[in-house]
Amino acid sequence: MIFVKALLNLFVSIVTQPAILVGLIAMIGLMLQKKSLTTVIQGTIKTAVGFLVLIGGSGILQDSLDPFAKMFKFALHVHGVVPSNEAVVAIALVKYGSITALIMFVGMMINVLLARITKFKYIFLTGQAMLYMSCLTAVVLISAGLGTGWTTIILGGIFEGTLLTVTPALCQPFMRKITGGDNVAMGHTGNIGYATSGLIGKLFGDNSKKTEDLNIPKSFGFLRDSTVSITLLMSIVYIVIAIISGPTFVENKLSSGTNYLVYSLVEAGTFAAGFVVVLQGVRMILGEIVPAFQGIANKIVPNSKPALDVPIIFPYAPNAVLIGFFTSFIVGTLSMFAMIALKTTVIIPGVVGHFFCGAAAGIYGNSTGGRRGAILGSAVNGLLISWLPIFILPVLGNLKLAASTFADTDYLIPGILLGNLGSMGTIALVAGILIFFVAVILLGTVFSKNKKITASK
Repeated sequence: MIFVKALLNLFVSIVTQPAILVGLIAMIGLMLQKKSLTTVIQGTIKTAVGFLVLIGGSGILQDSLDPFAKMFKFALHVHGVVPSNEAVVAIALVKYGSITALIMFVGMMINVLLARITKFKYIFLTGQAMLYMSCLTAVVLISAGLGTGWTTIILGGIFEGTLLTVTPALCQPFMRKITGGDNVAMGHTGNIGYATSGLIGKLFGDNSKKTEDLNIPKSFGFLRDSTVSITLLMSIVYIVIAIISGPTFVENKLSSGTNYLVYSLVEAGTFAAGFVVVLQGVRMILGEIVPAFQGIANKIVPNSKPALDVPIIFPYAPNAVLIGFFTSFIVGTLSMFAMIALKTTVIIPGVVGHFFCGAAAGIYGNSTGGRRGAILGSAVNGLLISWLPIFILPVLGNLKLAASTFADTDYLIPGILLGNLGSMGTIALVAGILIFFVAVILLGTVFSKNKKITASK
């Protein structure tokens, strides 16, 4: 029993560290291609370090957004539930840690199986997202009365593995437009929202006017440098919210005595620095993981693609990143005031969630509908991540009493559906998961074969 627990802890430690997980994937891919020892070592280390650089940049972005969130909450004097995947999972893992790990292991196996036998050739490689999805699945299934045994583990793994196989497929048509190729997929838990944003851009946008083609006068040519433009824009935003919050709050609670305006400028610059670090990490990863992954694609899952974390697309449209973030956050703020007026549970906009998901939604909307698509797509995504948390709270059991909840569309929409199935009884819940699994297999095998037959006639 002790040995099994040690192995389980080792497994969780590996898969929840994306740098190690992706480094191992790169190593396996290079070894399958029978590359030289030097190439294997070089590719493995550079892939792992690239992910550490990416994660470090994401951490800098989150840390710089934290004081902004505190100033925002203080300035508006609101109390409610803050969507934060990290916070709610930290609470849930205390009680559901072991079963979460086992669901994640089964889910990874299901993902590989489906990628092998269907046309959905996407291997989900964002470790923390897999962990959070496993945790959500465990909480919903247990709260629905399924218990903590192997039934929950197997069904939970089937549900998670199927979901993490099919959601990158929803995004891939837009990923091809964004990246100009078909080498990587989106491996994040906002995929449903991103695909929705891309569709909104396609239906209502104007693809002739891209966010990256903004006509900037020569006298403001320095704004074409993304580092400069991001720093200036975030400086204005931070200073405004700091002035509203007041120097007393900022200097006593956040800046340790540093002048509140100076502190705001430093945090804005730190945000821009985090963005620069993210861009460097993306360059390193794409330069190593795509060639290395060909070994797995050719040997284990032919033609498969790695589904990577959301910052992987930020370099392709920096202007859309900012447009998407601010649009999503403004929508979240307006939604909060609407909730106060309607006397519902108040969902306070989570700055981190609106940044990463809003930014990505802006990029997806821009890919199909230009600037208008970026605004409309991120606005719709902002509505989803603002209002759906109200509906997932009732299906989270004891966690509905927590001050935080899940933030991204791929937790919210499937979680609500799964929870409502559970309220209809165990049979409905089991049947729903199995129907979902079988439907994806049919969509990815039978229908794709029929399409090939039709095309050959």
